[in-house]
Amino acid sequence: MRLFSRQFEVPHRLRAVVRARESSVIVLALIIGAVAGLAVAAMGEAVGLMHQVFFGLDPGERLSGRVSLNPLYAFLTPCVGGLLFGIVTAYVTRHRGVEVDPIEANALHGGRMSMRGSLIVAAQTVWSSGIGASVGLEAGYTQLASGMASAIGRAFRLRRSDMRILVGCGSAAAIAAAFGAPLGGAFYGFELIIGSYSIASLAPVGMASLVGYLTARAFTPDRLGIETGAVANLAVHDVVIAAFVGVLAAVFGILLMRGVAACDLIFTRFKVKPALRPMIGGALVGLMAILSPQVMSSGHGALHLTGIFKLPLVTIALIFVLKAIASVVSLGSGFRGGLFFASLLLGALGGQLFAFGLGAAWPGLNVDPDSYAIIGMCALSVSVIGGPLTMTFIALETTGDLWLTTAVLIAAIIAMQVTREFFGYSFATWRFHLRGEAIRSAADVGWIRDLTVARMMRSDVRTTPVEAPVAVFREEFPLGSTNQVIAVDEDDRYAGMVIVAEAHAAELAATASVRSILHQAGHMLLPQMTAQEAIAAFDRYEAEALAVVDSLERRQVIGLLSEAHALRRYSNASERQRRDLLGET
Repeated sequence: MRLFSRQFEVPHRLRAVVRARESSVIVLALIIGAVAGLAVAAMGEAVGLMHQVFFGLDPGERLSGRVSLNPLYAFLTPCVGGLLFGIVTAYVTRHRGVEVDPIEANALHGGRMSMRGSLIVAAQTVWSSGIGASVGLEAGYTQLASGMASAIGRAFRLRRSDMRILVGCGSAAAIAAAFGAPLGGAFYGFELIIGSYSIASLAPVGMASLVGYLTARAFTPDRLGIETGAVANLAVHDVVIAAFVGVLAAVFGILLMRGVAACDLIFTRFKVKPALRPMIGGALVGLMAILSPQVMSSGHGALHLTGIFKLPLVTIALIFVLKAIASVVSLGSGFRGGLFFASLLLGALGGQLFAFGLGAAWPGLNVDPDSYAIIGMCALSVSVIGGPLTMTFIALETTGDLWLTTAVLIAAIIAMQVTREFFGYSFATWRFHLRGEAIRSAADVGWIRDLTVARMMRSDVRTTPVEAPVAVFREEFPLGSTNQVIAVDEDDRYAGMVIVAEAHAAELAATASVRSILHQAGHMLLPQMTAQEAIAAFDRYEAEALAVVDSLERRQVIGLLSEAHALRRYSNASERQRRDLLGET
């Protein structure tokens, strides 16, 4: 699979102007914000049209907001749609592999994403949500917006640091447009996509988020995000209780994420073909939708806190359980989408149930269910996606209540910390872990992986036969000619290192062979090792230099790397990364 294909490039003179000025990156961010807002509006409209066609909805009506659905539509649409999705996705995966998402792009690839791959992921997400699978559209929103941002950055041949910022701009604008929360969108870009906050990224990410929000509102005046009613003023004890809500949210969030992995494992153990898994998952979601349509799609329609919570408590509990199962089954069976929107709805329902239970146990507390719905919504979302400030600002922009936002922040911090302590991943990075990647955030570690032993080593190495007499070695390598020489056997396989000064020591017999003074005989480096791994090897083997071999099996010498050179290269690269992060010139 070709990860990044060739694409259009702007003329050199214009590229030079953009690369020379920080303000030019802000201009590009404004363009990205507008494009992202249009993309969010278009994708939302496409899903709405699909719901009208497949489920018989009226224009403007939301699928998960329906009280009931035609049982035949509810079952057959996700089932047949899942079969088509599985067949097409199996073909695409076989030819293209797994596409890079914004977090992985910024962590490993310097912000480089495939535009074609982003379009494929966006189409998969729209189809999954359009046929009723219980997945969020945010994955498609951020993928497409960040993919377009990456394409723009590549057209201008921007530096690695600028590319990462533009990818963050795309995701920030998409989330701001989807939730109607420019501050929340901006901090989504900082916390989850860029992995840090800096002065250099503040203006472009902030402007992109604002423009994305305004663009989406211009084309879709009805709010795409969260709708809430008035919430009561909180007391001091509510802030303490919010911390406990954060703990419960973290526990449930961990169970939810592990549930997705367990569902995938069940399909694997029963040897269900990947092409058939979405059909089975769609059938299960369809059966649950007959009982409660709120389980379908992203949950936008259900997430109207002034409406759904007027339902009986038993109905709210049923929706909570079914939505959790539907989300796990949808994602575990292979549908494309995110867990963000589902976590919002589940958190809101869970917070409401918690408040009712607490109020029944201690009537004197006077807990407000709507307030705890907001707290639970944000706490569970932080456990699942990370980003405590993201959800805190979304709560503030949704309610306008600063005291409630304080309780949300406490619950979010607790949820994040408990999740990090006992799980260590967000949903996005958990999926990376399941396929063997070690990244846990969007922090740029790609430069470390790029700085390999193969790039740092010297290839002009000097070797000597391992059975050569020391006298011959002394003649060939006099004192001062070099520090170490690599010894090889008769098959040119690595045998060890010879220190020239030691070979010239007076107490060593001239008739002895080089083999008698070998060092690091079983210790070597491989070309694919990173600088960090090489430095750790130097420390572990207590070596100043190590030979580089092509593989552990062949052990053919291809180079030499010293500890001093590896440390110097790693230090220089770290300093460049620090300066890029802080926006220093």
